Amino acid sequence: MLRKVTHQIKGQKDVGASGIHFIRALDEETTKIFDPFLRLDVFDSSNLDEYISGFPTRPHRGLETITFVSKGQMRHGDHLDTGATIYNGEAQWLTAGSGAKHEEYPGGESLLATQLWLNMPAKDKMTEPPAYHSITNDEIMEFPFDGGVLRLVTGEYEGVEAWQGKILSC
Repeated sequence: MLRKVTHQIKGQKDVGASGIHFIRALDEETTKIFDPFLRLDVFDSSNLDEYISGFPTRPHRGLETITFVSKGQMRHGDHLDTGATIYNGEAQWLTAGSGAKHEEYPGGESLLATQLWLNMPAKDKMTEPPAYHSITNDEIMEFPFDGGVLRLVTGEYEGVEAWQGKILSC
């Protein structure tokens, strides 16, 4: 089955309030087109000054963020006293739900990561409690295929279920 490309998006370089550099591929202007995907940010730098400032404590609600670190590390802390650091190949999942205050600080000699912001269903926005989970390499199953490896972070592939969004570490 052929599919037709209906939208093309070009990411824009941006600098966050704390000074962290990133490329924003999805933003407020694309929300209506790509809902439930609210934002997609890409971090790609070998210049520590471009990302060391991180994201100081800030509030969120009604959304989830999923961060994938290909290279480097990301340290998370929140008002629930949950703290964790993810490294090369790992992910973190934050459910802000009814309200979360958290911070994230990247580290390492270089950083290559993506962060996807998901809009929660209206019925869950103010009732789902906030939660956090690090998805570490020992939880991620790998499936080799010709030309690559699929790393199953969440969901299901060929009848095998990965981590399914049940918060395990709060």
